[in-house]
Order: sequence, then C-alpha cells, then structure tokens
Amino acid sequence: MEELKISPRGLASVALEGACPRCAWIQLHYKGKMPFQIGFPGIFIALDRYTKDLVRGSFESQRKLPDWFPEIGKVKGMVSEDELHWRRYFRVDPKLRVTLRGMPDDIFQLDDGSFHIVDYKTAKFTVAQDELYPMYEVQLNGYAYIAEATGHLPISGLSLIYFEPQTETTRGKRAGAPATGAWLEFRATRKKVPLAAKRRIPELLERAREIFDLTAPPRGLDGCENCERVERFGKLAL
Repeated sequence: MEELKISPRGLASVALEGACPRCAWIQLHYKGKMPFQIGFPGIFIALDRYTKDLVRGSFESQRKLPDWFPEIGKVKGMVSEDELHWRRYFRVDPKLRVTLRGMPDDIFQLDDGSFHIVDYKTAKFTVAQDELYPMYEVQLNGYAYIAEATGHLPISGLSLIYFEPQTETTRGKRAGAPATGAWLEFRATRKKVPLAAKRRIPELLERAREIFDLTAPPRGLDGCENCERVERFGKLAL
C-alpha cells in the first residue's frame, strides 16, 4: 500500500460529505490541488506572516497577547514555531498508512495547562466565509488530532480568528494618515469551533484512503464545474 500524506485542509477538501470524488482523486494524486489551480496569493502569505509576528512578538516582549486579540482564556505560553513545523507536527496512522501533517498558525498554553489551537483568516466573516466553515472546522480538528501524537494535550479549545479589513471610510476622513503610503486597519474577531477530533478525523482519513487507492478516477458529481474544466482541458490537449 502506497503511503498517503495529506494536510488537515487537504483532508477537508477531499473527504467532506458533498466533495466531488473525481476531483478528490485528482487532488490526492496531483500535489493536493487541481492542475489548473494557482497557488496561494503572495499578499496573503505576507499578511499571515505579519499577523503571527505581531501576536508572537507581543507575547514574547510583554508575556501577554495584544490588547486587540479576542479573549481565549489566560495564556501562559506559546508552542514554538519549530514544534509547529509540518516536519515535526504530524501523526501517522500505521493501519491506513496515512500521514496527517500541517502547520497550525498558533497553539497557546493556558494557565490550567491545556492548549488552545487557533487559525488566522484574513477576511470578513461573510456568507461566503460561512460556506467555507465546514472546511475550517475539519482543518482545526485535524490539528487537534495531530496534537494527540505530539504531546500537546489536553486540547481545551479551537478558534478561528478573523482579521477583518475595515474598509468603510469617506474621502478626506483619513487626511492625517502618514504620507509614506496608504494603510488599512484590521479588526480581530473570534469564532469558536467545536472540538470533535476523535470522532471526525479517523473517518475522514479512511475516506481519503479509499479514494486514493482507486486505480482510476471515479465518476464526478453531476454539475461539478471543476470536472467540466478537466474535460475541456482534455479535449484541448487531444
């Protein structure tokens, strides 16, 4: 049996109920994405890095989170970035031969010794974001599932932290802004995520394994737009 390596986010995209099995098979065999998908935009990578640096820098210098950070409990420590690297933060299922690995944005240790996992999203919480919530829920629970193998227990909470750009303004309102360039304020809000790692993740890993082991892509969902794109690409190539 060939080893399967997958991230918590990838697991959500291929194994959640309603996911197209054909697209899932292609993603599992094509570096976790569809052949025509572009990578993560560089600006969001920069914003993600900046967010982490602000939070971690505040805690390291003042032993507390920034005042604008949503309340998650009394934090006494943060798991080091080295420990959160995917090369160290992973869990292997020897029976399925599946390795679940990823890089959570931050894990905080609270005063009671428990751990709280957070994932940062640079976005307004809109209807579109709400539609993505099932994927985010699996992503965070995937990190919690890995935590059982890396010694970061017990897990007492999971949170999505949305950094929402404050774009409503009027002309001239920010006349006092620095002359060095434009600036944009972000507001942090928290959405709690239920902890269900032991119940949900094993069954999703089994589903991913089943799809990966198919010798050919299964039939796609009726009306799947990505499947239609794949068909068009195939016809153009011929």
